Amino acid sequence: MKRKIAFISEHASPLAVLGGVDSGGQNVYVAEICKSLAKLGYVIDIFTRRDDEDLPEVVDWLPDIRVIHMDAGPAREVPKESLLGYMDEFTMDMVRFIRTYQMRYDLVHANFFMSGLVASSIKKILGIPYVITFHALGKIRMIHQKDKDAFPPERLDIEQMIVNDADYIIAECPQDKQDLIEHYDADASKITIIPCGFSPEEFYPLAKMKARRRLGLKKDEFVLLQLGRVVPRKGIDNVIRSLRYLKDIPKVKLLVVGGSDEKPDFSKDAELRRLKEIAESEGVSAAVEFVGRRNRQQLRHYYQAADFFISTPWYEPFGITPLEAMACGTPVVGSNVGGIKYTVQHQQTGFLVPPHDPKALAEALREGISCPEKYRNLCRNAIKRVNENFTWTFVAKKAHQLYAKLIADQYMQPIYLLRAKHLEGKQGRNYRSTATTYAVS
Repeated sequence: MKRKIAFISEHASPLAVLGGVDSGGQNVYVAEICKSLAKLGYVIDIFTRRDDEDLPEVVDWLPDIRVIHMDAGPAREVPKESLLGYMDEFTMDMVRFIRTYQMRYDLVHANFFMSGLVASSIKKILGIPYVITFHALGKIRMIHQKDKDAFPPERLDIEQMIVNDADYIIAECPQDKQDLIEHYDADASKITIIPCGFSPEEFYPLAKMKARRRLGLKKDEFVLLQLGRVVPRKGIDNVIRSLRYLKDIPKVKLLVVGGSDEKPDFSKDAELRRLKEIAESEGVSAAVEFVGRRNRQQLRHYYQAADFFISTPWYEPFGITPLEAMACGTPVVGSNVGGIKYTVQHQQTGFLVPPHDPKALAEALREGISCPEKYRNLCRNAIKRVNENFTWTFVAKKAHQLYAKLIADQYMQPIYLLRAKHLEGKQGRNYRSTATTYAVS
């Protein structure tokens, strides 16, 4: 009999177009781990917020995977920083769905703190245990963003509650686990490190010149790639500023891929406009091309065509794009932070540099092209590392091991079954208030 899992990803639907402000790594994580789990025999429902009134309640997305749209606030795009007040409604709708269709889930896998809040309420109401992948931690975010962090202050209390309440916590890298222990006093025995991944069917090496022909790039250009969400913390300004230290290298070209539109609209995108102004003030605008958003099928051509992929965010809980680049045989120059310092091996698959240091970034690029044999080794090592340690199949097997342990644990705690049976008879009279009760009873 197949195991049934409910994923919750309140703001990051696997059906969303990637590249926007709130569409990125979490969308990919949820989509890809669910695909691989389905191949292992799981049946999965992904609960996400309805952000378009034309979306049906249930989308039969892939074999054994459905996407369930929950009513939670207006049926339109809402910044994730403004969604917390709608989680009561999300919880009510999810409980309604489970009871109406008599769903029996073995566990819930929550993604992000708001999904964790919903999962905690579901656990209280229906007795379903849950694991959580935070994807980002509020206390770490505040260290780096300070007063620019637009999330409500309640986030920190909610995260602390979830750390104490969750059956297990998935940390995406060693730094993530360390942050949970140091900043949230998390129980280390409840934390399992399971990284993000990439799909070898989607990202793989291709002759660089062939990829460049597809994109209309010149074969003799020194192509640098920055790809992902266009938001300040990603450090794209740092990459642009590094170009002034590379002016003696002929035909340097930086491709900035990402944004809300396929054709960059500087008039409505403040961050794109800021980056363009930085390129002009640094005297490197001729070397910078703002490409715009591209779909998943197009992204691999950019990875394959680049000489180096660059990712120098201020902080990064994990970072999937460096994996995708390495899978295409492109070395990475990344910030020595978070998940990047876990996935990128310095001097082996690329280089690690401090964030906010354009000169160090430029020096790493110079070292990377100083010796053709060394560069070829970087490419070979990158492909080998990610295929051995970071495929979604590898990730799903790790998750399966954790799920199996959690499900086995439940047989030792029949109170879950008793609680679920007891609460089913109450028709959920009080479940509205549980979503805003941050202390565990």
